[in-house]
Amino acid sequence: MKKNNATLEIIAPTVEEAIEKGLNDLGLTRDDIDIEILDEGSKGLFGLRARQARVRLIIKDAQPSQDTEKMGELEQQITDETTTPMETSSSVPDSNTDLYDEVLTIAKDTVEELLQKMKVHATVSAEFANKDEKTGIQPVMINISGQDLSILIGKNAETLNALQYITRLIVSKELGKAIHLIIDVEGYRLRREQQLQKIAERMAAQVVETGRSLALEPMPANERRIVHLALRDNPNVYTESTGEGHHRKVVIYPKQ
Repeated sequence: MKKNNATLEIIAPTVEEAIEKGLNDLGLTRDDIDIEILDEGSKGLFGLRARQARVRLIIKDAQPSQDTEKMGELEQQITDETTTPMETSSSVPDSNTDLYDEVLTIAKDTVEELLQKMKVHATVSAEFANKDEKTGIQPVMINISGQDLSILIGKNAETLNALQYITRLIVSKELGKAIHLIIDVEGYRLRREQQLQKIAERMAAQVVETGRSLALEPMPANERRIVHLALRDNPNVYTESTGEGHHRKVVIYPKQ
């Protein structure tokens, strides 16, 4: 299955203006993206009923270094539906305070610059989250706070995930090593996790009551993982993911 790259759709009076605006917002060059023209737009008669151009900028995958490849494998394990504990080490040395400060500063500055290019006014903070005892990973946690920031989340958190992906690429390139990084907006990810856990438990109870499997709505990999983990220790049900791409979903089955 082809990997879904981060994308950004831009609307402007002309195709060229849309491309330039998107590149400025992302801080990238044409060599870093693929361009898909969704609508060339139209000037209309005497300037009436004009239609703006719409393009999609698709961020190309960076050429992976050895560290980036390892982190890619690690992140795939983290977002995978399996719940087998992983044995790995943190990507940031525990005792190197200077490196800690450098990572946090670069991550915070990168997000602030991207938000500035997007003309979004918000406050950004960065810190290291607690190390995961099973994976050994201590991710950088970036929190964005402010007024009316729903534009940064988008449908099914697509915009937020794209911002996170772009930031991770830039920070990893700046530091010369892959960094695991999470971006949240006004506690959205925590609220969504709690919501998914409640949905999973409610659906599991229904599966047990009826003895029939139930499929949840399609979700991205990180959200499917939350559902799998929420029901991992449930003695009455088990979960599997089915489908492809954006249609991939979690199915809850009764244990016989």
